[in-house]
Parts: sequence; structure tokens; C-alpha cells
Amino acid sequence: METLNPELNLEDFFNTLGSAEKRGLMLDYDGTLAPFRVEREKATPYPGIREILAHLISADRTHIVIVSGRQVSDLVPLIGLDRLPEIWGSHGLERLTINNESKLAELSPIARQGLDRAHKWIEQEGLANKSEKKPSGVAFHWRGVSPDNAKRLSEKIRKKWFSIAKNFGLILFEFDGGLELRVAGTTKANTVERITAEMGAKAVLAYLGDDLTDEDAFRALRGRGLSILVRDSKRETAADLWIRPPQELLQFLERWLECGG
Repeated sequence: METLNPELNLEDFFNTLGSAEKRGLMLDYDGTLAPFRVEREKATPYPGIREILAHLISADRTHIVIVSGRQVSDLVPLIGLDRLPEIWGSHGLERLTINNESKLAELSPIARQGLDRAHKWIEQEGLANKSEKKPSGVAFHWRGVSPDNAKRLSEKIRKKWFSIAKNFGLILFEFDGGLELRVAGTTKANTVERITAEMGAKAVLAYLGDDLTDEDAFRALRGRGLSILVRDSKRETAADLWIRPPQELLQFLERWLECGG
């Protein structure tokens, strides 16, 4: 583990966590709890992750939240837990509560029209096998594609989707291994802000993520909780701490569990 924020004292954080009445642990999925897979439906958690999450959930002291760009329906079978945590999917457009209550924000007609147009164009170009249609957007993944082809596809899709984004009030966002066209205002930062507000000012919070889409969440939590970059290699980030998966990730979660779960 490497401290990136000179003001962070990790021991002080865990000491505070141990005596906290409210605690929240927000976790990205792909690249954080599970390794990236070209076959995205096979991206199951690192060994040991399910077990420690199950212990944390059963301890019932920490509010566990998965925050992902994936759809909730994709995440549930991958997480593979009998008792699920709260899940925010599609960058916060979908919410599955711990009481199994499902909520989905409404899209404006113009946003839906733009997303439908983007997805239809992908199909016409014969690229549907690399795309993912979500309630909040359309993503194109080039992980597993050669660098030359990835560059060519990126330029082609970026040009088309930028035009659609401009005309239909959408945003174009790059993530590790792809591009996503999505509804404006659906970011992990917004999700973190809502969770933080719901838990209250005295809650001890942490957010773990790996992707560029997690940077907004790191910034949203600044001064309010601990942000952690989970990644094999360090990069420029707004996070307070850098840990490598899976071993250091497991160590962090085990330490959290030792503080009362």
C-alpha cells in the first residue's frame, strides 16, 4: 500500500473506523473486485473477495455498496452472494437496495432517442459484439483488440458519437478499454454524493476504484472519506491511497473487518 495524500494517516483512519457508529464502503466492480476479462460475463471476483464481502455483510455494521458502470442485472450473478449488498448500476441510474427494491431513473425522450441512434449505428457497422447497451448509455469495448485496430475503432466511434452527443445532450466518456456515450449527470460522483448525504456527516466512508470513471468519485469524497486506487500500476489520480489487487485489496478489507465489520 502506498499513501498518495500526505495528510492521510491510515492508522488514524482505522482507529476512527473502529469506534464509528456508521460506516460505508463503496466498491467499484471491474478492475477493483474482479480482474478485467475480454469475455465480460466471466469477470468473477478475485479469489477470497466473495468470502470477505459475505463476512462484512453478515457483520451488519458496514453499509456495503457496489458502484459500477455495469447494469445491475449483469452484476448480481457475477457477485455471486446469497445476501447481496446495495448495488448502484449504470453509473448510478439504477439502484438495487439491500431490501431488493429496484429503482431506475427516467430518461428524457431526447436522451433515449440519442442512445437508440448510437446503438443502431453500432449494429449497422457490424460492431454489436463489442458493444454494451445500458439504461444510461451505450459502451464500446476494445479490450482484446490489437492496438492498431483499437486506435482505428476509437477514432471512428469517437467521431460519430461526438456528433450524437452534441445533438442529443449526451456526454462522451473514455474509460480503460473503451468509450461510453451516456446521459449527462449520471456519474459515480453523483452516486457518492447521494450515498454520503444519506449516511450523514458522522459516517466513516471509503471508496475503492480503478478506472478513470472513478476519479470523479474520488474527488467527490475528498475531505469526507478515504479514496483508494486499486490497480496493478500507479497512475496520476485524485485518490488518497494506492493498493494492488488482489493481495493488498484483501489485506485492506480484512483490516476493515477486524475493526468490527
